[in-house]
Amino acid sequence: MKDQVDALCANGIAAGLINSTLSQGEITDVMEQVREGSVKILYIAPERFAVPGFESFLRALNIGLIAVDEAHCISEWGHDFRPDYRNLRSLRSKFPRVPIIALTATATEKVREDIVKQLNIEAAKVFISSFNRPNLSYEVLPKKDSIKTVISLLSSYKDESSIIYCFSRNDTEKLVTELKKYGFKAAAYHAGLNPKTRKENQEKFIRDEIDIMVATIAFGMGIDKPDVRLVIHHGLPKSIEGYYQETGRAGRDGLPARCVLLFSRADKFKHDYFIRAITDKIEREKAEQKLESVLAYGTLFGCRRRFLLRYFDEGYDKKNCGNCDGCVKQAPLEMHAMPRKVVKQKVARTAVSGNAHGNALFEALRAIRTQEAQRLSVPPYIIFGDKTLKEMVAHLPQTSAEFLEINGVGDQKLAKFGELFMGAIRRYEEVNNKASERDC
Repeated sequence: MKDQVDALCANGIAAGLINSTLSQGEITDVMEQVREGSVKILYIAPERFAVPGFESFLRALNIGLIAVDEAHCISEWGHDFRPDYRNLRSLRSKFPRVPIIALTATATEKVREDIVKQLNIEAAKVFISSFNRPNLSYEVLPKKDSIKTVISLLSSYKDESSIIYCFSRNDTEKLVTELKKYGFKAAAYHAGLNPKTRKENQEKFIRDEIDIMVATIAFGMGIDKPDVRLVIHHGLPKSIEGYYQETGRAGRDGLPARCVLLFSRADKFKHDYFIRAITDKIEREKAEQKLESVLAYGTLFGCRRRFLLRYFDEGYDKKNCGNCDGCVKQAPLEMHAMPRKVVKQKVARTAVSGNAHGNALFEALRAIRTQEAQRLSVPPYIIFGDKTLKEMVAHLPQTSAEFLEINGVGDQKLAKFGELFMGAIRRYEEVNNKASERDC
């Protein structure tokens, strides 16, 4: 919630949140701002409806829209059912004149039908955009000597953000310990950590203080970090919906990103243990079917993108998607020499020929972004995403009009950061021009 509120406020949109991280005094302040109209968008969790007096507070407002995000959580057919979402069933009757919109990125046809039913919005229009994420590549590698494989993958994405999903809390801790031995900046996230540590680790990842988050499925919902370049599944996901949602945390800025599943049939037995413990026969059969779909994906010969899209009832007629290991012969995974243990020097980015100057400017802009983010106590992407910085490098804007032409720049960000970033671009141009004159 906080990340989304920070992003809205950075763009001049008055937003606030109420959740358990706030003190009662802070909650009272936010409620007063909502009453006064100085906060236009309010984020809350479904659990908030159970707090005495909160519903009365909402009834006294002139609400223009209720948006239910992650709406698949209301459906028992969804992969991430949360009982507290069922509290939202009464929204239609309690706020009959307020428009309701339900949103999710991972819903099969059956789940979509159930969302409509559970929210009592049977007359609702249903809009379905494509599930296809063309910038994501999909591949499956054997889970053999997995530490070497993981380190080789991470070595190809130095100083880039990566997420590694593991089966258990113990697996995450072991992998973090191993990665730290080789100098990687990694942290764990799982339900067994105390809330303070979980929050600190998440914020370090969001703020680019660490590059790698090693997590169970407890991590990720609501994470809007746009520049995750690599998602590795170190264990078998329990459903295609979960796998699609977790891989979907890569490449949200539209730039290329890689999704790798380390596959071993032995991982199925870990899931079988928990599935056998499900007492409800129908629930147990659903879990078995979902796991079988994951096994089918892992052993697939053919287009992985087509498999995923068809799972979500979307047709895909292309014979070759051009971005999965079933359609394009993958270059052999380069097994980098294992880094020396406990060597914690930062490896400088390298560039070739004509890209060197551009990379130097990109790194300079990234450094400015990091400094501003630290000054304002917000994640770096709230200032500008990588995609925006790369456009600056490509177009070298030096006037307000040119800066506004860059994707991700609006009037608010021009006013706040324009001169800072354009100043860096001007200095870069001056140095570059002087170097060119000397070469002549």
